[in-house]
Amino acid sequence: MRWAAFLWEGASRSSGSGGRRPGGVSNLLLLVAAASSGGLVAYADSGSDAAVEKPQLPLRKKVISPRNYFAFTPLLPSVTSGTVEPRSIVEPIRRILEKKGGEIKFWEAECYKIDPQNKKIHCRSNVGTNLDGNSEFLVDYDYLVVAVGARTNTFNTPGVVENCHFLKEVEDAQKIRRSVMDCFERASLPFLDEEERKKNLHFVVVGGGPTGVEFAASLHDFVTEDLSKLYPSIQHLVQISLIEAADHILTMFDKRITHFAEDKFRRDGIDVKTGYKVVKVSKDAITMQNPATGDISVPYGMAVWSTGIGTRPFIVEFMKQIGQGNRRVLATDEWLRVRECDGVYAIGDCATINQRRVMLYLKSKQMNGIADLVRSAKGDAEKESMELNIEEFKKALSLVDSQVKFLPATAQVASQQGQYLARCFNKMKDAEENPEGPIRIRAEGRHRFRPFRYRHLGQFAPLGGEQTAAQLPGDWISIGHSSQWLWYSVYAT
Repeated sequence: MRWAAFLWEGASRSSGSGGRRPGGVSNLLLLVAAASSGGLVAYADSGSDAAVEKPQLPLRKKVISPRNYFAFTPLLPSVTSGTVEPRSIVEPIRRILEKKGGEIKFWEAECYKIDPQNKKIHCRSNVGTNLDGNSEFLVDYDYLVVAVGARTNTFNTPGVVENCHFLKEVEDAQKIRRSVMDCFERASLPFLDEEERKKNLHFVVVGGGPTGVEFAASLHDFVTEDLSKLYPSIQHLVQISLIEAADHILTMFDKRITHFAEDKFRRDGIDVKTGYKVVKVSKDAITMQNPATGDISVPYGMAVWSTGIGTRPFIVEFMKQIGQGNRRVLATDEWLRVRECDGVYAIGDCATINQRRVMLYLKSKQMNGIADLVRSAKGDAEKESMELNIEEFKKALSLVDSQVKFLPATAQVASQQGQYLARCFNKMKDAEENPEGPIRIRAEGRHRFRPFRYRHLGQFAPLGGEQTAAQLPGDWISIGHSSQWLWYSVYAT
């Protein structure tokens, strides 16, 4: 919901406490469904019930969420070890809205269905019922912004939901912390043999991405710095395993960071198993596959599953309604508009942008046209004239597809998208009269706004032991204690 907060801020400016809304939109209903690792938030600017009765009031906003707080999810791994307290990474939604000002309504409920034809969303309250004895109600919209994030992807692996912890919510982090302590307490019981103690103290992390790596590092620090003093007789039995299906961990980072992280984990005693695919999780054992060794079953005391993101069920149903049922996430254009769906936008992990890849690639490579593109694919940059055939053109387009990548599923992408949409809605009226976007291809005139362009600000990977890897724009790599303080500074601001 970090990006939703940015959107609230931007939208509030267009309906500030005064009656004048420079560049804003009158009589606009803006509904935003936003999520931070599981929560759903609906946000609306409604002039329909405020402008008629009280025209002097600012536009009305409506927020719908199944929880009444915002959580800063990048610090969840730190909550599992007690480095950061849960109250330090949450902020009540009502307090956020109070700071933004304006007339804002908040309802603690969830959106469970989108009706794009009638421009309504179906909501269900988690805390009360209506006169009919149920907790459901409808909210109308003119513009809908879907930002519901994603859920953990289990890849339909048997036993994962029943036996593994996830790390998407504050409650998840608290459960993991309690589970770690329970494992140590069970291992301390006098009637257990050595093998049972080892089993209880075997902590398995499935997924070698940023969340899995950071949690494994945080758990290692927690064990070596704190729990080893509380449980000195069994601390030598602790084992932490990190399982990754790919050949390396942190594959989205520079190879220098990947190799450093793997070497550091091995020095710290963390068992990094790359090239292993988990195929089953039972109450007492995890079964994994490797081409060289076949199936391997290992006992464990606690498992955390962090293998990627999946689409929320009601978004899957929405995609089927609008002809996107064969996709993994919602498809939008470069203005963040959901394709084939009027008045609906999507941001964050629940959507991906279908970019004009050829145009982006030509611009990034400073090419003048398709001819330059085909020459680059043929390796014949000197040729002044050429005969184009379909196979060479396919090869050229494949080159584009391989180098123009989808945006990463990170908070900074969603944050920038939220800011972008807020600016667009704030100046929608002015843009109708003075469009600033590129020339339309399928219609006359220009687009109202410039398309969204993501600006990558870098990424961090905390590796434990007060060391962090930082990859910043310009191929700038920093690893060590200084990067840890840089990481602290970024999150502090």
